Amino acid sequence: MKIICIGRNYTEHIAELKNERPEEPVIFLKPDSAILLKKQPFFIPPFSNDIHYEVELLVRINKIGKHIQQKFAHKYYDELGLGIDFTARDLQKKLKEKGLPWEKAKAFDGSAVIGEKWIEKSHFKDLNNINFSLEKNAEVVQTGTTSHMLWKIDEIIEYISQYFTLKIGDVIFTGTPAGVGPVAINDVLTGFIEDKQIFSIQVK
Repeated sequence: MKIICIGRNYTEHIAELKNERPEEPVIFLKPDSAILLKKQPFFIPPFSNDIHYEVELLVRINKIGKHIQQKFAHKYYDELGLGIDFTARDLQKKLKEKGLPWEKAKAFDGSAVIGEKWIEKSHFKDLNNINFSLEKNAEVVQTGTTSHMLWKIDEIIEYISQYFTLKIGDVIFTGTPAGVGPVAINDVLTGFIEDKQIFSIQVK
């Protein structure tokens, strides 16, 4: 499986990082080795002093597809989840300044949290109005709603499938809302879709 991530999909997050608003979705990939193993803590890597959390709604692909039209995109996923795209912000800044790829800052081991719980999309009345949030040490630090996405889920699937064949088990990270920030040793990060807890991890 592969992890396909969408960057700059929420206007307020674009503003907080002082990025330009993109004309089309920004895509980057994480390898399967980036997945944080179940029931394992997240270990701050030695190459960064500024690791940030970025909570994101996830989509799990359930059938193979290429050049998927938006009107058919809903047929390619049944479940939604929640995760964290951990980012070495200091390293990313250096790479961006040099015009280099972000992989070292975004795709390192353990940088992708994928919650163990998935929710059937039929559970939601409106996929374009799903609320999700992240707590750090029991305080809410990020809140998002899919209604604020620049590109909605089906639009993302259409766009990605122009470039990459989507396969069963692939996971799409759909972008993070405003509120990203640093983590420290002993922090506890807990993610929710609506009022349902999807994951809880400790930082080491």
